[in-house]
Amino acid sequence: MRVSRLMLVTLREDPAEAEIASHKLLLRAGYIRRLAPGIYAYLPLMWRVLRKVAQVVREEMDAAGALEALLPQLQPADLWRRSGRWAGYTAGEGIMFHLEDRQGRQLGLGPTHEEVVTVLGADLLRSYRQLPVNLYQIQTKFRDEIRPRFGLMRGREFIMKDAYSFHADEACLAQTYAAMDRAYRRIFARCGLRAVAVEADSGAIGGSASQEFMVTAEAGEDLILTSPDGRYAANQERAESLPPDPVLLPAGPRSGGAGEPLATPGETTVEQLCAGHGLDPSQVVKVLLLLARFEDGAPQPLLVALRGDQQLNEVKLSNAVTARLGAQHGALLELAAITAELLAAQGLDPLPFGYFGPQLEDRLLAGSRGWARTFLRLVDHTAADLTAFVCGANRIDQHLVGASWQGLNLSPDVVDLRAAQPGDRCCHDPAQRLEATRGIEVGHIFQLGRKYSTAMEACFTSEAGSSEPFWMGCYGIGVSRLAQAAVEQHHDADGIRWPLAIAPFEVLVVPANAADPVQADLAEHLSAQLEEAGVDVLLDDRPERAGVKFKDGDLLGIPWRVVVGRGAAEGRVELVQRGGEGSRDLQAHGLLDHLLPRIRRQRRGLLEE
Repeated sequence: MRVSRLMLVTLREDPAEAEIASHKLLLRAGYIRRLAPGIYAYLPLMWRVLRKVAQVVREEMDAAGALEALLPQLQPADLWRRSGRWAGYTAGEGIMFHLEDRQGRQLGLGPTHEEVVTVLGADLLRSYRQLPVNLYQIQTKFRDEIRPRFGLMRGREFIMKDAYSFHADEACLAQTYAAMDRAYRRIFARCGLRAVAVEADSGAIGGSASQEFMVTAEAGEDLILTSPDGRYAANQERAESLPPDPVLLPAGPRSGGAGEPLATPGETTVEQLCAGHGLDPSQVVKVLLLLARFEDGAPQPLLVALRGDQQLNEVKLSNAVTARLGAQHGALLELAAITAELLAAQGLDPLPFGYFGPQLEDRLLAGSRGWARTFLRLVDHTAADLTAFVCGANRIDQHLVGASWQGLNLSPDVVDLRAAQPGDRCCHDPAQRLEATRGIEVGHIFQLGRKYSTAMEACFTSEAGSSEPFWMGCYGIGVSRLAQAAVEQHHDADGIRWPLAIAPFEVLVVPANAADPVQADLAEHLSAQLEEAGVDVLLDDRPERAGVKFKDGDLLGIPWRVVVGRGAAEGRVELVQRGGEGSRDLQAHGLLDHLLPRIRRQRRGLLEE
């Protein structure tokens, strides 16, 4: 391949739209071009990278016994209604692009394919003798991201590998889940990525267990919490830890646990309250008022209590609310703070914002025009464990000191709602402290259990002759995201440093002066030799200055560069490894003998990681 045939346009300055290094470099090096927010064209160099990533994925999925298929991107809404996910994916902040055809039928552009594959499984897999089956595909997906950003990291259109497995029992599902875990680790190693597997929340996909694969990088959107001994790693959305011990109130419960009034004018935050009265945040119970909106349109007020030094984990809260109300009201569409404006719209009296206590009475909701008229009350265990605490008195400018749950006549519904933090003690070993790194999610595997097969009545005949729902698993890899994550992890001040296995080309041949027939002929000859030896070669045949070609070569990130310069007349060339130390002068006739073993070792070395 010749650079002159690539439509290559490189940029010297960082594009204004790009925020992180990998996004800047892919744009500057001519790998991608933006058409609209979250929508990118993959130019020839990028397409070669994506094909190589996809090939690695195919080889490992095939080796694990999975079967490749291609499923429809356009999906009927009725399938998603049967699984209970249509409203959650299309209403509120839902991420599915949806439309109507000319007959008025609703359709969605697939962000994922659980519904489609479950219906196919029900139609094609009738007996336990046909199980297990694992189908995978590599195709474009669509998600209506509210804030598309970071190039291919968070786009509206992207390439993904997703796989779905069917099983007769839970033990078989666990075996395939473990096999996919091993296959994923090999995929990321072969692609030259440092990836860590972490416990994860199953989110809208659902299921009993899930695990994310994170490429560690400072630009990662996810916070990963790990233990120094390597025995624990989790996304912060899922992470659990031991909170710091609270500072006990000196006098314990007061006034029988109902608490004593404390004047706190203008002290509406935990920080202001503690600074004004010498309190520690761990002695305070803070209360958040939120509104949960559901598929059936029934808004539910929430009263959430946490210890004052803790932060709310909204994913844990969403899961807790869904577990308690999802069966009755359908998908949870949104969690939002209750404001004075929302109260007024419901015809409710103003509430003492900044002075809420967990004893806030349900009667305050009695006149609501559309909300449920009782709070769903959830208390984090850090707050529930306090025997005496400070909390709002539900009156402006007043708190209570020495209150207790029993004294306030409350029986908390206790659930883990706090966000684990770096520095927290580990649950498995309190001597270990959680450490934080940032990561880019490139893969996610789920044990779906029987969620979709039960909802969609997808059954098989068991060995005992009974009709049972399938056990199912789901396994995804972001192919285009993985490619950009590789750049985020492998770059320097001069440009990209592609791992050899997924580089668009393995060797760049550069005649320093393309107008010199000796240099041009030797460059052509060496390119042909390398191609014949099975090496992916790019020949920079442009009539540009050598410095321009070298700068572009560093920017493009091709692992090896062969420079054909003034030494061509004596049959000598220069070999440079991208990101390596120095260069080496070689006889041109010995180039293959020197370079091929190194390329083969790099290919083999990645496979053996």
